[in-house]
Amino acid sequence: MHRRQILMGGALAGAALSMTDGAHAAAPAKARKPGPVFAKDGTSLFVRDWGSGQPIVFLAGWTLTSEAWAYQMASLSEAGFRCVAYDRRGHGRSGDPGGGYDYDTLADDLASVLDALDLRGVTLVAHSMAGGEAVRYMTRHGKSGRVKKILFLATTLPCLSQTSDNPTGVPPAYFDQMRQQFATDFPKWIDDNSEPFVVPATSPLMRTWIKDLMLSASLQAAIALNKAMTGSDFRAELAKLSVPSLYIHGDKDASAPLPISGKPAAAATPGSRLVVYEGAPHGLFVTHVPRLNADIAAFAMG
Repeated sequence: MHRRQILMGGALAGAALSMTDGAHAAAPAKARKPGPVFAKDGTSLFVRDWGSGQPIVFLAGWTLTSEAWAYQMASLSEAGFRCVAYDRRGHGRSGDPGGGYDYDTLADDLASVLDALDLRGVTLVAHSMAGGEAVRYMTRHGKSGRVKKILFLATTLPCLSQTSDNPTGVPPAYFDQMRQQFATDFPKWIDDNSEPFVVPATSPLMRTWIKDLMLSASLQAAIALNKAMTGSDFRAELAKLSVPSLYIHGDKDASAPLPISGKPAAAATPGSRLVVYEGAPHGLFVTHVPRLNADIAAFAMG
């Protein structure tokens, strides 16, 4: 594995039919008035809110937007779930406030969305760096009781940078050099590192779509969030996590290799379970759609 590749940022229906309230799995959802949610500092957050039923809230990975979850939300909202996702500040159709790209603020943004929509019994599905947002939300807002479960997908937890007590991490100098490339030619860096994000069978149009989503994030946000992601240590917070947790990770993930991310993160989380997808890359939300959707549904309903 090349260091340059690290950190690129039937079953489903059965899960829906097992809903304990006996509701029809595909009952039509009432249209809700669309509109942004406003963060504590006034930043507007663009929200997608599809379907009805038990809520699943999707948190996109580094530089990705809520649209990255299209292939999960379209299917699961038809299967009896309320699927919610939003564009992180500085991404997509959300506001670009020029700051707040730290985990505390991002966790507060998540709280603003959950509170504004009054979501309860939520299953969070957090891809890549968003795992830190989910954990920090529980640290800062967990007493609200809104979140009941967390699914960590291709996580960058628990601690990416090499330290004296984390010798398997990546040397911080590597990340500094990578961010210098962002500041010089971010589109080229994305293109150069896009191949291992998906699988050989992924269509050229799908690859272009993913790259376009990543380029919708502001450069300032991309650099600042990369600093937060690579410089944070969540080991102590994970040890205190008390909600049921599932880790899903590919054994071909070149962006967040399993031995330094999914495996130690699951080991640090009490009572968690790790499921490894053979041959799956970091972008398994588009490469392993049927299996992932079924696993999300089963976890949310279990």
